[in-house]
Amino acid sequence: MPVQPLAELIRFARHNSPFYRELYAHLPADVAHLTDLPVIPQTEFWRANSPRDNTLLTAPLEEAVVFRSGGTTGAPKFSYYTRDEWREFTAAFGAGIVNAGLRPGHRVADLFYAGDLYASFSFVLDSLHRAPVANVRLPIGGAAPWESTAATLEEFRVQAVAGTPTTLCALAERLALAGRTLPAVELVLFGGECLFGDQLPLLTATFPNAEARSLGYASVDAGLLGEAVPGDDPRIHRAFIPHTVVEIVDDENGHPVERDGVPGRLVVTDLRRRLMPVLRYPAGDRAEWVDRDASVFRILGRAEEGVRVGPVTLHTQDVHDIVTAADTTREVTGLQLVVRREDGRDGLVLRLATGEPNGARPALAQAVTAAVLAQRPLYGSAVAAGHVNPLVVEWAHHRDLTVNSRSGKLVRVVDERPLS
Repeated sequence: MPVQPLAELIRFARHNSPFYRELYAHLPADVAHLTDLPVIPQTEFWRANSPRDNTLLTAPLEEAVVFRSGGTTGAPKFSYYTRDEWREFTAAFGAGIVNAGLRPGHRVADLFYAGDLYASFSFVLDSLHRAPVANVRLPIGGAAPWESTAATLEEFRVQAVAGTPTTLCALAERLALAGRTLPAVELVLFGGECLFGDQLPLLTATFPNAEARSLGYASVDAGLLGEAVPGDDPRIHRAFIPHTVVEIVDDENGHPVERDGVPGRLVVTDLRRRLMPVLRYPAGDRAEWVDRDASVFRILGRAEEGVRVGPVTLHTQDVHDIVTAADTTREVTGLQLVVRREDGRDGLVLRLATGEPNGARPALAQAVTAAVLAQRPLYGSAVAAGHVNPLVVEWAHHRDLTVNSRSGKLVRVVDERPLS
């Protein structure tokens, strides 16, 4: 299916999708520019995109593959691709994996999660199948016992492992505790969530000869977002031109950002999907242009991921940056924000993963606590006023951090407050 002219795609969506017909009802009959369209309202989009009585799709659901999306929070959401759309989606992403370092003959282990309508395992396997270089694919999955996974990696002398950072770090931790390394691995390809600098020592210890690189940037709902750009910063990606158009939209005025280094919301338009059109869809991440003319951007984290503790709002990325700066000895390999309620008050627990969580680390706990309170003084004021409980540091193994049972991704905010 060729790339469609934008004006034609807009006309098609308006004519065949009740959702888009209503969304664009106030627009002129002929619209040819993206900026003439509103950014898709997420709530209305997913309400229209229900399994029954769907008003988003442009045709009856008679030939498609269906996946569940929605990440680690929120109600389940479903995405639909025709046979041709899925083939082109995975072929384009497979070509991008070559930029991430895939070489002819590489033996690649797919450690993403499968089943329950989750897309990543099938998506990565199909992308490798359609990559423009020959490769050997080992569909292990993310739920296999670590001993079995390690044995397969060793038996086949696997050169590339692909999975979420959480899955890869959990495997690395198990191997490290067993005193084992995998020197044959050349590439650690991560996707589905960000890889943070504090996770690299754990991966390096287990995969001593490997480079950690982004597999690429995509989601089952938004589609193609960015192919990996080799370099020191794995957050940098290049838009999949001509398949998609990526915009970075200003938080305040909603206009596209044209200058490099200005943060905003990442919005994507897919010029090939017709069954479930994606026109100015918010991908859920914040980003900034690195080279606007070349469509190269840096991912800055989730757009709205944070936690409310009493009267205090904390963003997970901000807290992660504070902890990383305070952890000068690089002992922390993972972080979760846990909200608990005791004695009638909310409280924040920083659950920090380390290699030996049972050892006492009062100095590091004190440094982390002091740094967070210094950067977020409202929390200390709320404690003094009796509105929230004091900040607590809790140590854990990386494998004991809470993950999404379906995707294997780290749940960055865990709410343990009772429902009633």
